[in-house]
Amino acid sequence: MTQEILNFGVTANDKTGDKYRPAFIKVSNNFDDLYSKLNDSEIIVKQSNLAETLGGAIDSTKVYILDGIIDFTGTGLNIEVPAGGVNIIGSTFAISGLKCTDGGYSLYTSPVGGSGDVLRERLFVEITGVGSQVYDLTDATGFHAIEADRVNYNDCTSLGTITNYRQGLETGTGRFGGTPELTLAGNWVGGYFIDVSIVRGLTAGSYSLYKAGAGFAMASRFRSNQNIDLPAGVSFFDFAPSQFANPSTVQLDSVIITRAGAFDATDPDYTPNMTAGSLSSNWTNNTGMPNTFEGGSVGVTTESTTTITSDGVFVDLEATLWTSADLQHFSNPSGNQLKHLGNTPRDYKVIASFVLESTQNNSVALRVSKFDSSASSSSIVLTQTRQVNNLQGGRDVAFFNININTTLDKDDYIFLEVANIGATNNITAEADSYMIVEER
Repeated sequence: MTQEILNFGVTANDKTGDKYRPAFIKVSNNFDDLYSKLNDSEIIVKQSNLAETLGGAIDSTKVYILDGIIDFTGTGLNIEVPAGGVNIIGSTFAISGLKCTDGGYSLYTSPVGGSGDVLRERLFVEITGVGSQVYDLTDATGFHAIEADRVNYNDCTSLGTITNYRQGLETGTGRFGGTPELTLAGNWVGGYFIDVSIVRGLTAGSYSLYKAGAGFAMASRFRSNQNIDLPAGVSFFDFAPSQFANPSTVQLDSVIITRAGAFDATDPDYTPNMTAGSLSSNWTNNTGMPNTFEGGSVGVTTESTTTITSDGVFVDLEATLWTSADLQHFSNPSGNQLKHLGNTPRDYKVIASFVLESTQNNSVALRVSKFDSSASSSSIVLTQTRQVNNLQGGRDVAFFNININTTLDKDDYIFLEVANIGATNNITAEADSYMIVEER
């Protein structure tokens, strides 16, 4: 409807404007038009109309506006989320909320066939009954989202289980009190991202903030930058590396975590089935827990002679025992090889410090080579040549210090070769010589 304009006249009391009745009719028509438009997109939820609004058949084309605190206790009502989803908004998480103290209760449930998007803003959730939970949801298609923006979970017994959703997003959330364990189950073709979130005052016990449920697998990332304080026995998350299809997709960036207010980065119970070095892990800039350092080292523990049969021909550098250390996203498949298992990052630095023994005044070359898995071929990263020093006594050696950049994709590996330039004398790598690969 077009707005009806009131005619106030040219000047005060000139009696040229609208009469009282026509003026009020225009005001009423304008109000009715605005109110009808409001009702076209929004439904006000009050305690008095709970059974007809959130507790009834959800209209997925509407936004449900909370008028204060809505208490489901004793009503027998849940929010059954249809395949079209539900949209709920409050005023702030201090004024608007959803609560229930009943035992064995679920706030959000799915009908036969599953649910759609679950989108919430500016409210608190307080589900405190024995055996109760916030979520008992299964995605209807596997391509929906569950999102919470400025939502606090207060004293919740459990956050319940979310199954087969595409993705989850928390922004500005809080978990205060209770035992707010959230279970992610089934196949998630997307990921779960928690941004700007705080956890305080939880009840001690054997549970996790996030854990894997039946058939859990995540194709994209689980990411968090939370500020967390945990009581005794509680873990941050309980996922296994095998549940993430792609490397480096469990991303913890700038997390701050304490237990009972104290920092302990060695606490193994924060992530009981995953470490910073797991292939799925990409943990950076964290306080109170470990960080991931992609790379590793291999060094000579027990010496062995590398036999040289041809002048200037490179062969693998030998040792009776090569020992690898601190391998994160890398393996040591054989000898002096360091193999990249991940797909990101791909920019690395190779650092090597070797002492090679041979015949005095020979020119000995040490070469860093790369095997390209995709091309099934090798290439030279760097060759360094040094003259064997004529040292006092029977020890004649050349010293090598290498620092060079390279790129390594999945299943590429670095290895070391040596040659004697101008002679065929054998070469021995002395113990404690080493090579390191690290992210740059």
